[in-house]
This record gives sequence, C-alpha cells and structure tokens, in this order.
Amino acid sequence: MGCFFSKKSKRKSSEKDSTPTTTAAESATNNVASNNTEEAPKQYSWDKREKVDPKDYMLTGLKDATVGRLPGKLNGQQFVIQECENCNIYIFDHSATITIDDCTNCRVVLGPVKGSVFFRDCKDMKCVVACQQFRTRDCKKMDIFLCCATQPIIESSTGMKFGCFQYYYPELAFHFKDAGLSIFNNNWSNIHDFTPVSGETNWSLLSEDAAVLDYVPLPDPESDFKSVRISTDPGRSIVPLTRGGRRKESDESCLFVFFAGDYTTANARKLIDEVTGKGFVLIQTKEVSMRPEDVNRVFKNNAEGLKELITKGPVVALELNGDGVVEACRSIANEVFSGTKVFVSENKNSSSNDVDNFFNFADMQMGL
Repeated sequence: MGCFFSKKSKRKSSEKDSTPTTTAAESATNNVASNNTEEAPKQYSWDKREKVDPKDYMLTGLKDATVGRLPGKLNGQQFVIQECENCNIYIFDHSATITIDDCTNCRVVLGPVKGSVFFRDCKDMKCVVACQQFRTRDCKKMDIFLCCATQPIIESSTGMKFGCFQYYYPELAFHFKDAGLSIFNNNWSNIHDFTPVSGETNWSLLSEDAAVLDYVPLPDPESDFKSVRISTDPGRSIVPLTRGGRRKESDESCLFVFFAGDYTTANARKLIDEVTGKGFVLIQTKEVSMRPEDVNRVFKNNAEGLKELITKGPVVALELNGDGVVEACRSIANEVFSGTKVFVSENKNSSSNDVDNFFNFADMQMGL
C-alpha cells in the first residue's frame, strides 16, 4: 500500500527541513546530470593500456652514436632503425619484427626476433642477428653473424658475407624462448639468392676463424649498455657454433639424437663440449617434432624402441664430423649419458645414411 501524508504534517515537515526548496529548473538540471552519469561510456581493457610512444620503438637519423635498447625495453614489440650512419646499435631484447632502412657503416646487434629482420638499402654493415626470417634487398657489403630458423634470403644485394651467430648476454636464452626460437635451428649458411647474376657470386661465408669482436665491438664503457655482461667467446655462445655449409674435413660423420626431457638442451651442450674437446667438429643441429611414421622412415631398424619417446616433445639432433667420430660418440654415450635415452650411429658404414635420413627429414619438416 502507498503511504499518504496530510497537508498539515507535510507543512510541519517542510518547516523543520532547513534545506531550500528545489526549483523545477534545478530539478531538471539534476536529472540531466544524473542521466549523464548513468550514460558515461564504458571503459574497456584496451582503454586502460599504457599508451605507446612510437619514438620508443625506433631509431632514426642518428650519426656517430652508441644507441639501442636494454633488456626489458621492447618485450616483443616491433622496432624500426632508419637513416643511421656510423653508429653502434645494440638491441638487447626480443622483438616481433625489425626493419633496417638506409643505414651506412653501422655495427648492429639484434636480440632474438620472433618474425623477420629486413635490411633495405644498407651498405657497409656488420651485424649479429638472431631471427625467424632474414632478408636483404638492395644492400652492399654486409658481414652478418647469423642465427636464422629458416633459409636466409638476399635480393639485389652484393658483397654479403655470413658467419655463425656467436654471442652471449645473461638474458639471451630467455629472449630466444620468448621469441619462440630454438638455438638448434640455425640455417646461417644456407643462403638463397633471389636475384643471382650469371658468373658472379653475391654472397660468401666468412672465414672459419672470424671473431665477432673484429667486426662488432663491445659497447663503450661510458654508454648506457655498460651494465650488460657480454661475451663473444664461441664456447659461451647461446647458439652452438656450427661449420654449416663449409666443406667437411672428413668423410665420417655421426648422428647423435637426444629425445625430449628436462635436460635435453644441457645434455646437447655437454655432448658438444665433449666431442669438440676431442678435436671433432659440429656440422649442424636441428630441433624438430616427429610422428611415429617419421621415426620408421628416419631410424629404420631402430625405430620400434624410439616411438614412445617422440611423444614427449621435439628431438635435438647433431651431426658431428671427423675420423673416428662414430666410435668416440658411442663411447661418450656409454660413459656420460648412460642413464639417458639417445640414438647414436652404430658404425661409420651406416652413419652417413643416418645423417642424410634425419636432416633431409628435418629440412622437409621446416620447409627448407
């Protein structure tokens, strides 16, 4: 039921109320204000994001400078470098893509890039690069220490020289993981020239003893990057140093495969140290997923005992080269990795087929 008041009681109530009577105009104004408050636009999650300043994600028009970004400054964003001359540029972080345009006589270090690194109209560059895809167009005289998951491509470019990535800083392993790159998938020497010229060679490999510091210096001690602990020692490089497409010194190679587990990467590194310490050479590495039918095709008679292992994750395979390498690898497998399930070529007569079977399969899987 509704509640009714007499005129008398209503008048007494108003007499006791010290608040001035609200006029019709004021009431209308209040109603409008109330409606405005109720109809205020909603705030969405993207409205609350911190605004990005494009200038934080580009370097442009610099000369004779030491510049770049410290770990944690990019966090997977894309980055642009353009129109820089005689600069030392250090990007110590992972990023989405990086484009480098119209730069001359610069030294560049790029942390892991999830997508592509694209150099255009650059010349006299010396670089350390890790990426999913690498491409140049209209470039001249570039020396690149490269880790690339796919086949590097050059287009309308001359005087290009490539070496294997050799670099370390404390966050680099995490940056590789954040960028979705494997340290074992490196096609640095498998270059595709999109515009070859008959009778000319637009690219070549750097000498095997090429040292990063002879091309790209450490940051100036007075720069903002003095706190980053860097090593260019091949033995400390996050990416294993491989011979790649260079001519093999021996006809004997061995296939050594680790299956997924908690210590796969550490075990692979330990093997590399053990084998290279005995004078053998690491030719190539791959990390790739396998299906049961792949196991049959690659491992042939040894397939049955390996099928259940491939369900746990990707395998890491290494090709090692040198006279006597198969016997040495089998000895290391028994002595160092006795509790770890691995595949090692049985003898030097079958080992070349093992290597070809696995790496041909891996290249097909990766579209190389």
